Amino acid sequence: MMNYIVVASIMETPQHESVTIDVHRVNESSNFAVLTINRPEKLNALNQDVMAALVDYTQFIEHRDDIRCVVVTGAKPLPAEEGKRAKPNAFVAGADITEFVDKTSQDRPIFPMNGWEALWNLSKPTIAMVDGFALGGGCEIACSCDLRIASTRSKFGTPEINLGLIPGGGGTQRLASLIGYGKTMEMVYTGEMIGAEEAKAIGLVNHVLEPDDLEEFTFSIASTIASKSSHTLSIAKKVIRAALDESISQGIKIEEDEFALLFDTEDKNIGVQAFLSRTEPNWKHK
Repeated sequence: MMNYIVVASIMETPQHESVTIDVHRVNESSNFAVLTINRPEKLNALNQDVMAALVDYTQFIEHRDDIRCVVVTGAKPLPAEEGKRAKPNAFVAGADITEFVDKTSQDRPIFPMNGWEALWNLSKPTIAMVDGFALGGGCEIACSCDLRIASTRSKFGTPEINLGLIPGGGGTQRLASLIGYGKTMEMVYTGEMIGAEEAKAIGLVNHVLEPDDLEEFTFSIASTIASKSSHTLSIAKKVIRAALDESISQGIKIEEDEFALLFDTEDKNIGVQAFLSRTEPNWKHK
C-alpha cells in the first residue's frame, strides 16, 4: 500500500457533514492525484454530500497545475466487527436509497450537485480504479471517467429498474456510447450485474487486474499520462469527446483545426526538438 501525501481534504462542514473525500498524491514528485470517495460503512454509496463534495473537488483539481491526471476510487472496506461478516469491496455500490424516500419530481434534482457531470466535464484525464461493486450511480461514476481499470472481483450493473427507476446520472447515454445500444438495453432492462471480464469484453473496462496488482498498474498508467503536456492532453480530450456529439465530418474539422493550432504552442516546439535530439521533453504545459 502506498503512503499518500494529502493535497486537500474536505472538512466536516454543514455542507459535507456526512462524507469525507480526500485528494492525495502518491509522492511529492507525482503529477496525478487520487480522489477517494470515503464512506466505507455505506459501501461508498452516493448521497447529496458526496455529490456536493465531488463538485467541489473537481473544481479544486481543475485549477491545480500540478495535477495532470486523476484516479477516482472508493475507500477500502472497514475491518469486520467481531462476530460479524466483513463488508465486500466496493468502488461505489450505488446511491444511498434512504434519500429517495418520499421524494417526488418536485424535488428534482434528487442530487442537486451533480458529481457525474463535474467529473465528465473535467478537462484533465480521469481514470476510474474499480475494486468491487460499481452499481447504479457507481457505474455512472465509472462511466463519467475517461478510462476504467477494474479488479477481477469487480461487478458492474444498473439495477435501478428494480426500484421502479432508470439510471439518472447519464448512465443510459454514456453506457450506450461505450458498449452499444443492445448491451445497454440488456443491462438497464434486466438490472443484472456483469463481472469484470465481461465488462472488458464489451468495452466497458479497459483493463482487468488481480486485486493485488490493481493499484500499481493503475498508478503506472496515470503516471505515464501525467508525464505528457497537460495542454495537449486537454486538447486531445476535447477532440475525442467531439466524436460523441458531432457528425464525423464535423469532428474531423474540429480535429484539423485543433491540430493546426497546436503548432503555435511552446509544447509542440519542445516535443519536436526533444524527439530530434533524443531527449526527454521538459513541457511548459502551454
